[in-house]
Amino acid sequence: MSSSRKTGSLSTRSVLVSVLLGSDPPWLPTGLLVRTAELFGITEGATRTALSRMVAAGEANGEDGGYRLAGRLIERQRRQTTSRRADVRPWDGTWEVVTVEGDGRRTAVDRASLRDAVRALRLAEVREGVWTRPDNLPADRLPDAASVVDHWCVWWRGARPSPVPATQSLWDLAGWASEADRLRADMAALIGRLEDGATEALAKGFVTSAAVLRQLQADPLLPSELLPGTWPGAVLRADYDRYDAAYRSTLRAWFRAAS
Repeated sequence: MSSSRKTGSLSTRSVLVSVLLGSDPPWLPTGLLVRTAELFGITEGATRTALSRMVAAGEANGEDGGYRLAGRLIERQRRQTTSRRADVRPWDGTWEVVTVEGDGRRTAVDRASLRDAVRALRLAEVREGVWTRPDNLPADRLPDAASVVDHWCVWWRGARPSPVPATQSLWDLAGWASEADRLRADMAALIGRLEDGATEALAKGFVTSAAVLRQLQADPLLPSELLPGTWPGAVLRADYDRYDAAYRSTLRAWFRAAS
């Protein structure tokens, strides 16, 4: 069976990456990775093939009888961890502004890398080559993404874009909130079964967990002054903390029983 096999909305690689991203440190024994993939009907051969391809691509290293995330996926885990914590600073009303400098001779790969970096740093595009956000996040967040932006751009911290853009024009806050509410409902439908140890809920629960983590990474982490009064960011995180604890407990019990 090919390691590119799809398991619902997740490929074999996506399952393995998601499992390792959710581990701290991001290392797991091979047996646990194989058994977790079996929840999705993925054979051991397909799992081992996918792991080998991740090593070849620089996304993982084999060590101590297991696999550890490597390369760009380490930065992705940092983004995921930061998103769950939602670290913000008090906001004094100023903004960060980033502008592209130089002669503009960037390759398509360079442009894509820059776009990915500014999104990871939760900057929004005002116009071509100019991004901004309220200056309420740690300046030393996500150093790998910041280094890409530093290479091509100039930062203006403590500045104000002129004119100051409407928050709704930079971020789809209504869409984010609607999706957050849907994911909270999905978790609510599963958490009772997970807390009861229902292993048949693990596969669907895994997909839901991955969706919540993606949603948290899309949270712009704006100051409360710029958010709607019913913004569901905090309750989504609280719900996910409880959900994640129940999911991990059931997964551990399932793995022990299957070993």
